[in-house]
Amino acid sequence: VQLQASGGGLVQAGGSLRLSCAASGGTFSRYVMGWFRQAPGKEREFVAATGWSGGRTYYVDSVKGRFTISRDNAKNTVYLRMNSLKPEDTAVYYCAADGSPWSIARVTTSREYDYWGQGTLVTVSS
Repeated sequence: VQLQASGGGLVQAGGSLRLSCAASGGTFSRYVMGWFRQAPGKEREFVAATGWSGGRTYYVDSVKGRFTISRDNAKNTVYLRMNSLKPEDTAVYYCAADGSPWSIARVTTSREYDYWGQGTLVTVSS
């Protein structure tokens, strides 16, 4: 599975962005999809995940109520809508695919994911 993330950019605090991650080369609907981010000098952290059909979602506490993950299996694409952005959201955002069944322990752990996109940079200015 190949993943291509896009949609990053520079935005002022309080603004919005929508990230996209297009998948190819596999059965997209069979993969749990996640978004992670890595800020300069920090470890990669979990942001959000969605199950096979999009019915299940899970978020890190710091983005709850501001970010929304969704997927369109017909388009083989997962999205991350980010509202009310803060400077601390500045990071490279990565999408990832996990072929195993859903569990909170798995979807929040980066090493459990099988495939990764190249990352897209989000910069939030104050």
